[in-house]
Amino acid sequence: MKKILLTATAFLMLFSCQNDTTESTTQNATAFTKRSCASQDVLAAQLKADPTLALRMNQIEAFTQNAMLTNRLVNGKVEIPVVVNVLYLTTAENISLTQIQSQINVLNQDFNATNSDFNKVPSLFSGVKANVGITFVLDQVIRKSTTKTSWGTTDTMKKTTYGGLAPTSPTTKLNLWVCTIGGGILGYAQFPGGASSTDGVAIDSKYFGLSGTASAPYNLGRTATHEVGHWMNLRHIWGDANCGSDLVSDTPTHNDANYGVPAYPHYSTCSGTPVEMTMNYMDYTDDNGMYMFSNGQKSRMAAIFVSGGARSGFGI
Repeated sequence: MKKILLTATAFLMLFSCQNDTTESTTQNATAFTKRSCASQDVLAAQLKADPTLALRMNQIEAFTQNAMLTNRLVNGKVEIPVVVNVLYLTTAENISLTQIQSQINVLNQDFNATNSDFNKVPSLFSGVKANVGITFVLDQVIRKSTTKTSWGTTDTMKKTTYGGLAPTSPTTKLNLWVCTIGGGILGYAQFPGGASSTDGVAIDSKYFGLSGTASAPYNLGRTATHEVGHWMNLRHIWGDANCGSDLVSDTPTHNDANYGVPAYPHYSTCSGTPVEMTMNYMDYTDDNGMYMFSNGQKSRMAAIFVSGGARSGFGI
């Protein structure tokens, strides 16, 4: 288990020294066999476009670490209203209310440890497996017919000038955009600190919910669980670097992303060769291979909802 000892300078490096990336449109068909989340790529583009974003995220990180140290957390009382924005070209993309509600149900199960596979967490991690205690309620579904075959990762689905749908009350409601993203991208989220005009999570309709267009091996709704984790300030478990840090103390150091459903135990090549927490929602495994958050991740998520936190408008 790793310790979090980061200075303000380290925070700045973490948020500003990402590789420059552009919209992913050239991945081949094999990309669909592996989970691909564009959240970090989108963040890198936003940091490049807005130098002040790194400063805001550094402030959020300092606040988060302080809130975790002082136990100034919300005690599992946050309920998130969810607005689902459906952008469709085909009838299949105009997903049903049943499929939408199935995704809300998955979020509630995964964030409250009532998912049926929670009991599969290995005994090694039983002491840190978490009931995050945050609930979700479907607030509104907004549908719009479009002429676009794909939307990419430049937030065009969130902008009416590009034929998309602007977010509804983003400081008090979680907006999900369900559309065809393209480029092998399952989804992406905006981290706390970004512009409210683009705040929320985009998910490809093929990986949303449990029915309809949902496509294996990403047909259990875990893409949304992973992306909402980012929206609540969680990093990929490998820290988007070889043996990187996810800023959580009770998750093992991973050398890289994991795919498919790795056999347990899967050992890291990082210092100490710890057993990796491949079943964590913030790895890249298949939907049926991920089924837990850690207590450290729970504390990190909760910290953004307290008074003064980046998403305090959702807190109580």
